[in-house]
Amino acid sequence: MQFAGYPSLENRVVFVTGGASGIGAEVVRAFADQGSKVGFVDLDEKNGTALAAELGGNVHFIACDLRDIDALKAAFAGLEAAIGPAEVLVNNAARDDRHGWQDVTPDYYDERIATNLRHMFFAIQAVAPGMIAAGKGSIINFGSNSWFEAVGGMPVYTTAKAAVHGMTRSFARDLGRHRIRVNTVVPGWVMTERQKELWTTPEKLDRQRESQCLPDLIEPVYLARMVLFLASDDAAMCTANNYMVEAGSI
Repeated sequence: MQFAGYPSLENRVVFVTGGASGIGAEVVRAFADQGSKVGFVDLDEKNGTALAAELGGNVHFIACDLRDIDALKAAFAGLEAAIGPAEVLVNNAARDDRHGWQDVTPDYYDERIATNLRHMFFAIQAVAPGMIAAGKGSIINFGSNSWFEAVGGMPVYTTAKAAVHGMTRSFARDLGRHRIRVNTVVPGWVMTERQKELWTTPEKLDRQRESQCLPDLIEPVYLARMVLFLASDDAAMCTANNYMVEAGSI
């Protein structure tokens, strides 16, 4: 594969949530390769510290439990002190833990919403003033095609991910006059290490290939490439929309 470079991303300040592994780590690597200044947060202190040390230079990591909004705000303040106000926010962090609707308690519901949705709203709230002052910005929220496809077995997760799309469009309207763009990246079934360890079987992978228009399974790098485009000046007129990276599986 030969991928594009984006001169507009050089020295651009990027904040990424959930950047220690999976799609998030690929996003952090992709921005670092473009010469961006990258700050990322994650609950996984071990992997986050290792990734920041590997990439070095303008990549900074702060361990943070995003379910704690005060901790999120403090972490973002720390990143801003280190590399400057965010010009790009990538709201990536989420967990697609399986659960039956019969077993969901109010506490579990609230925890799943906090894990998969609430922090996105407050991350936007935290970075938007700096973007408004700069007169520009790009916010990229991660949705999911699971609810488009009526996938079962994780109803609170799909509820949260469906809500991301409404949040994106509302913020796109509210922030658009400041030339802040807000979009949703919509992954299909992405072959992260977590997915491979927990959910994949030969039979499931065969069914996935059959459901896609393209025969290749989706690797994290393809999500990162879409994020780079949406963060760059090439996407200056792109906002309030879904950008599908799901190999034609809907």
